[in-house]
Amino acid sequence: MTPAVCAAIERLRAEPGDGVCAYVYDLDALRAHARAMRACLPPGYEIYYAAKANAEAPILRTLAPWVDGFEAASGGELRWLQQQQPGRPLLFGGPGKLDSELALAVSLPDCTVHVESLGELDRLARIATQAGKRVRVFLRMNISVPGIRDTRLMMGGKPTPFGLDEDALAQAARCLGENPQLRLEGFHFHLMSHQRDVAMQLQLVRAYIAATLRWREQYGLDARVVNAGGGFGIDYADHARSFDWPAFCEGLRELDLPRAHGLRVRFEPGRFISVGCGYYAMQVLDIKRSHGEYFAVARGGTHHFRTPAAQGHDHPFQVIRGGDAPVLANQPVTLVGQLCTPKDVLARAQTVAALAVGDCLVFSLAGAYAWNISHQNFLMHPAPRMVFLESEHSPQFEPDRTEIAETAEC
Repeated sequence: MTPAVCAAIERLRAEPGDGVCAYVYDLDALRAHARAMRACLPPGYEIYYAAKANAEAPILRTLAPWVDGFEAASGGELRWLQQQQPGRPLLFGGPGKLDSELALAVSLPDCTVHVESLGELDRLARIATQAGKRVRVFLRMNISVPGIRDTRLMMGGKPTPFGLDEDALAQAARCLGENPQLRLEGFHFHLMSHQRDVAMQLQLVRAYIAATLRWREQYGLDARVVNAGGGFGIDYADHARSFDWPAFCEGLRELDLPRAHGLRVRFEPGRFISVGCGYYAMQVLDIKRSHGEYFAVARGGTHHFRTPAAQGHDHPFQVIRGGDAPVLANQPVTLVGQLCTPKDVLARAQTVAALAVGDCLVFSLAGAYAWNISHQNFLMHPAPRMVFLESEHSPQFEPDRTEIAETAEC
């Protein structure tokens, strides 16, 4: 936890009210991380940010100089990205696209559609013809790569709702040939998430490039870009064991396949980019003992911060002590929120050095798939405060629920 984050939480705690319940985002840390990722990447490779991870406007603004564009997985995200980052290249993926969403993508000046099925390809061709527009297209492919191990979240290599099987490619190629308003840019692959093995990720990139080159020759397709997806894994228990991006980029540099074949390779990470910049802070309201175990009840819960429940883990946290004498010392305690369900658990039986009512629990690695995936309206509790910290730019404010503060030392 940086001094700036610590100071922001202390300022929140000093305010009158019912206690701290807030997300704090360190935009300087996000900027430094994105800049470092970009610096590692060899020529011929691109980064698009998958906005599904966290599409808050200050997050997008901070990342904009360091990414080639943004990826949307719904019409709502597509509209939001076009509003927040006008003129930037956009990718539109995901199954079950509505005709109205495809029409929106067709109407945008720099939007590429990732097609998930033959039916979707036919609908897109009809909509593009009616609009009199040419549309850039990727075909998302669901292929098997021998020797690849499963992760906790598989989107390909087996029956899934995502992408086309290889045996559908001949029909897709015919559709593309019959509909000149659709321009094939390349193929999209995203077989898995939570992938932390650098060697396996490099093997996947090789397989994607090999498949693209084979299909170019077999079907006479002018595919110039390979979208290798995202899915770079985060180890929440030990962040140092997360995916090794510098080692991966060094492996890409040695691979040198794209330049040799006139290809560009595109990645679209989300979690890996933004997870480290976010913190969820909740103030302890009560400490109680039940059937021999201690529980700390704090303001907020999984309706704000669903990550621990979604990932099935005890989320890492720190305690910012207040002025009261500790109720617990060197004791295991389960950290829960305000919801009337036993599933409202953020970390179970974690030993704390000291804890009292009024202390703040600060959960790190909360910058992705956190607030935006939570069941926010359950029990109608108030939303958390949103605080964005940065020192390099003038503060910019989002309406209603956002403040951006200048960074300060603790």
